[in-house]
Amino acid sequence: MDSALLVHRFHFAFTITFHYLFPQLTMGLALLIFILKTIALRTNDPRYDTAARFWGKIFGINFILGVVTGIPMEFQFGTNWSHFSRFAGGVIGQTLAMEGMFAFFLESSFLGLFLYGEKRLGRLAHWASSLAVLLGSWLSGYFIVATDAWMQHPTGYERTADGTFHLVSFWALVLNPWALWQYLHTMSGAVVTGSFVMSAVGAYYLLAKKHEDHAQIFVRTGVTVGLLACLFQVFPSGDQQGKMIAKNQPVTLAAMEGLFQTKKSADMMIIGQPNTEKMKMDNPVYVPGMLSVLSYQRWDAEVKGLDAFPRDQWPDNIALLYYSYHIMVGLGTMFIALMALSALLLWRGKLFYSRWMLWLLMLSFPFPYIANTAGWMTAEIGRQPWLIYGLLRTADGYSKTVSAGNGMFSLLGFLGLYTLLAVLFLFLIYREISHGPVTSSKGGAH
Repeated sequence: MDSALLVHRFHFAFTITFHYLFPQLTMGLALLIFILKTIALRTNDPRYDTAARFWGKIFGINFILGVVTGIPMEFQFGTNWSHFSRFAGGVIGQTLAMEGMFAFFLESSFLGLFLYGEKRLGRLAHWASSLAVLLGSWLSGYFIVATDAWMQHPTGYERTADGTFHLVSFWALVLNPWALWQYLHTMSGAVVTGSFVMSAVGAYYLLAKKHEDHAQIFVRTGVTVGLLACLFQVFPSGDQQGKMIAKNQPVTLAAMEGLFQTKKSADMMIIGQPNTEKMKMDNPVYVPGMLSVLSYQRWDAEVKGLDAFPRDQWPDNIALLYYSYHIMVGLGTMFIALMALSALLLWRGKLFYSRWMLWLLMLSFPFPYIANTAGWMTAEIGRQPWLIYGLLRTADGYSKTVSAGNGMFSLLGFLGLYTLLAVLFLFLIYREISHGPVTSSKGGAH
């Protein structure tokens, strides 16, 4: 691989991975805050208003960091991936512009009202502002996912004589079937992150015997919503996303599952190490026939292996793709078990007093971030060697006049700057958690 291409790929991978640490929490918290405000409105219980106010401040910090780290990615389409922008800008520019002009301004405007206008708005209007923040946050997520989905499964375009792509059907772009299932899978992943973070903070307060009334609300809400989101991740969103890959990117499916040889009644690999030189899995542990069932709903269905495709069509890092996918699936399975056990203890009235379970909840919050990152790595590495699947190769999309040295220089600058941002973020979050969900007599954020 060309050294400049490698630097540009790593540069974008770093910036987008760091950036996505923030919006996945804001999108998840947006739903949880709306739920807290809805319960507060229905029950007139001020504790839920205070809980929503507390998480609104956490949301605000994440939102700001998400904006700061998201803007440079827009510029990277021109600085690092200018050929991609020239070819595809006529299509993806639509959804990216709509995300910025509509969804972002909707979310940011009503976030200001939610954080600082509680007393002036009144209870119903403040609840409506939380709904607007939720809609803006999730609409923003849809436009971004629709952009990526077009790169995975291009629809609604035509290719002109100069080789560029132009949009011929807006609705084919935004209602891309790939986008619909990828969006649901992405958003439920964000809710999993938000639920685990809320549960972890509540568990911390219970273990420390601080803010116990609000801590119980955090744990109860986080566990209940988290269990539903974890189940939704598996079915239907994960199941349908897998079927989309099997239908439209069969070589990606083969690499994800470590299936080197085309086979009927194909096995689903649980553990193993892909050996691309010998075209086999080392130390495999598998479920016989399950891959055929999950992909095509028949035990005897044939699943194409990597041997069915030319090597220049294979994903260029099969091992990383395989491990990313299995990390995502493995952690997702653990999340269901953890949340199901927590929900059982909650139903039996024992969760708030089970210190061992509270410790597990508190220490588990980093893992949804890992699972979401692994999931996006699976999607993006699986699409390789294409930037736009079947239409534009990654090697043809980067900025040829930006050398590896120039790319590395800016990458080092980003590494340093984002390190400072990470320190600032951790300090601000630590300060808010230290203050806790303290009731404000003025009904606003302070």
